[in-house]
Amino acid sequence: MASLPTIRFKENSYKPLQHANEVLMITREDLRQLADFECRANEYAISFYFQPGVPKDKSHREEGIQAKELVRKTIQELQQNGRSAKAIQDLERILRIAEALHGNEGFAKVVFSCAERNLWREFDVPPVQLSTRLFVNRRFHLKPLAALFSEYPKLWVALVDRQSARVLEVEFGEIRQQMSITNPIPRHGRSDGFGGYDGGHAQRHKEDEVRRHYRELAEFLKNGDQRRLFDAVVLGCNDVNWPELQAQLHPDVAKKALGHFSGEIAAMPDERAVSEALRVAQATLRKHHSSLLGETLDEARAHRRGVTGLRRVLRALELGEIDTLLMSQDYSARAVECTNCRHLDSHLVAYCPVCGHATRELEDVCEVLVPIAVRNNLGLVLLPRDETIDKVGNIAALLRFRADRNTNQLRAAS
Repeated sequence: MASLPTIRFKENSYKPLQHANEVLMITREDLRQLADFECRANEYAISFYFQPGVPKDKSHREEGIQAKELVRKTIQELQQNGRSAKAIQDLERILRIAEALHGNEGFAKVVFSCAERNLWREFDVPPVQLSTRLFVNRRFHLKPLAALFSEYPKLWVALVDRQSARVLEVEFGEIRQQMSITNPIPRHGRSDGFGGYDGGHAQRHKEDEVRRHYRELAEFLKNGDQRRLFDAVVLGCNDVNWPELQAQLHPDVAKKALGHFSGEIAAMPDERAVSEALRVAQATLRKHHSSLLGETLDEARAHRRGVTGLRRVLRALELGEIDTLLMSQDYSARAVECTNCRHLDSHLVAYCPVCGHATRELEDVCEVLVPIAVRNNLGLVLLPRDETIDKVGNIAALLRFRADRNTNQLRAAS
């Protein structure tokens, strides 16, 4: 299967953070830009997550009250400590948004702001694994969004029968048609000719037309993959046609194919096709993530390309060894960060063991780990907590290499 489900946050181009007021659907490029942001002295990065729950009545009062109380409490704490007035202004603006929220039509509301930099980003996103929370820190809190992209890759759904094909793009519940083609099979006369020769020739010609039709779809998918327009593809076709269609797929597209489903494709509505594709994709992603965790733990036990536990993961991160970072969805741990060289240490020491400068304490090491994974295009997998990952400290990493076993790679990492 594809390496795709290990989501990486690489983009073709960079655009500066926009100071926009409009509400948008978040993209991977937005996430990468937010990961690059870090406050200077006396600045505050505010991250607000509003997670709509199942309403107990039509007024949705409970969730709105919870969000407002959270914001008011944070404003009071900043006022008591004489903190930034600009940050308080941003929180008051968030409070007004919280007062106006009434369920948000099933979407989660996410706001990132830094008043000192005149930065305000507001997004609607599918529900994430987080309750309504508010963070005021030096960096934006991005872990819930990293989980979001792991669960919702940009998906293409290719629907094809022997005469028609269409390709749908699915991202965060939005459906857009990318292509639609029809290649009718030519009709032939009823006579098979002398000895049935014309009948066999017509049948061969018909099969050639069908293969040409499949190749046209396969070429479109290959071009989309080369332009990085999708992360994964699910194909819908009749089971009888699947082997012939699969044979036409480019190897790079085949690696991103999460599977296929069967049905009467021509008559299938887009919404039903997308529902079937998401079912296939989610089942494949769960299996892939479970397999990836098993591989990582096996490699760690053999002292090869795997490490477990925060201390070993942080060391591998500094040496540039990590290919994929795995952690439970609710993972949190305290650590320290050097104010000078940015060394991360799981031991809560006052001074950096590398350069001797003072350290700052991190309430949650994920505040730094997730942005690093995003910036450096590392694989990032957030898993539901279970006994398997709990036994190894709820964090592990699959390595590209072991620096202590390869002198050339150690020099390159340096």
